[in-house]
Amino acid sequence: MSTTNSLSSLTDSLGSSGAGTTSGTGLGQGINVQQFVQFAVANRTAAITALQTQRTTLGSQASEIATISSELGSLDNAAAALRDPLGALSAETATSSNSAVVSVTAASTATSGSHTITVTSLATTSSYYTNELSSSTTIAPGTFKIQVGSNAPTTITIASTDNTLSQLAVTINGQNAGVSASVIQDANGSRLALVSSTSGLPGDVTVSGNTTGLTFTKAVAGTNAAVQVDGIPISSASNTVSNVINGVTLNLGSPSAAPITVNVSPDTTQATAAINAFVSAYNGVVAEISNQFKVNADGSGGGVLETDNTLRQAQSQLLSAISYSVSGNNGIVNLASIGVNLADDGTLSVDNGALSTALSSNYSAVQNLFQNATSGFTQNLHSVIGTLTAPSSGILTLDTQSITSTTQSLTQQISDLQAALAAQELSLTNVYSQVNATLQELPLLLSQISSQIGAIK
Repeated sequence: MSTTNSLSSLTDSLGSSGAGTTSGTGLGQGINVQQFVQFAVANRTAAITALQTQRTTLGSQASEIATISSELGSLDNAAAALRDPLGALSAETATSSNSAVVSVTAASTATSGSHTITVTSLATTSSYYTNELSSSTTIAPGTFKIQVGSNAPTTITIASTDNTLSQLAVTINGQNAGVSASVIQDANGSRLALVSSTSGLPGDVTVSGNTTGLTFTKAVAGTNAAVQVDGIPISSASNTVSNVINGVTLNLGSPSAAPITVNVSPDTTQATAAINAFVSAYNGVVAEISNQFKVNADGSGGGVLETDNTLRQAQSQLLSAISYSVSGNNGIVNLASIGVNLADDGTLSVDNGALSTALSSNYSAVQNLFQNATSGFTQNLHSVIGTLTAPSSGILTLDTQSITSTTQSLTQQISDLQAALAAQELSLTNVYSQVNATLQELPLLLSQISSQIGAIK
């Protein structure tokens, strides 16, 4: 075959392969460099994506453990309210047979019992008033003394430039004399009123040594309340008596010849509310944990911690703690014995009728069930929650630390792979860019060759 024929065949062959055309991905058009690079690094990109997905899952697991730990903390707080010797289970309530004569309140330090109260007289607050003056009348200069109880008297001076009732009231109030001064008005004029700042005999006011034009009249003498508590005579400077019955405050309303009965007993309302709050907190934890292991009939469901054995261990320990029993204690040995029942799904429910019966018939045993410092229900639950969430040794805490460590390792792997991927992409981009440039130049080269062959022909 001649050289001319050979070159002609080469030209025809290159032309039929796409030389001189820009359609498709043939010669002249080049290649999609970015697409070729993505194809080349697809496996490494998929590996990075898988690691990122794993890291996201671990983050969700850590977040869910944090939620469960927080709810365990709320449960521990609800249990602490029952365990507190000054808390809801120690609260007392007091009632009066006639609250108009004596109303009562009880603190947690009160002791259950019944008391008989007789109010002979109430404490009074001493007061004085002056003769009436017209609004334009000035007071003659002079002095007078105000004495409250056994305190030293205070001398009040009326000067020629400070001689109205209003100015005098301001002067007295500025002396801290133990009284409150004000100007009262009625149809007949204005009067100065002095009211002791202290009730009872210690606050009795005396005005003496008056050299002014005012006339002082004692309206009320300061006297103590006279009360009998369980037959014991009590004198009180105040109508609020809080130091006679331990933990009980008596608020005296009016005298009465008939004795009043005051009963102090455990506050079952507060106890019931605290127990129901505890049950609600427990059910919140149980629901959160159970949702991680719940699987629907079609196999769907389950949470991010579905395969976490540590959480299953925590669930088991919590169930054991809620089923805890003591011995003896007059039959009040566990939650079921006070009407708090455990369902098949692990949640608790309160039979308020049974709870009311337990509280009214055997309150001290219910109190001991929750508050016994060594074997009480809440003390045991507190210890169990500690094994789950303690900052340095709790199994959920350690689980979180393990997840965090794995997450950090994955983050480093992802970072290293991304760096290697970036370098590979750069290298491949350079290579494919060169290929692309070459392919784009081929039509020109073929044209030149065709021209040269044509010249030879």
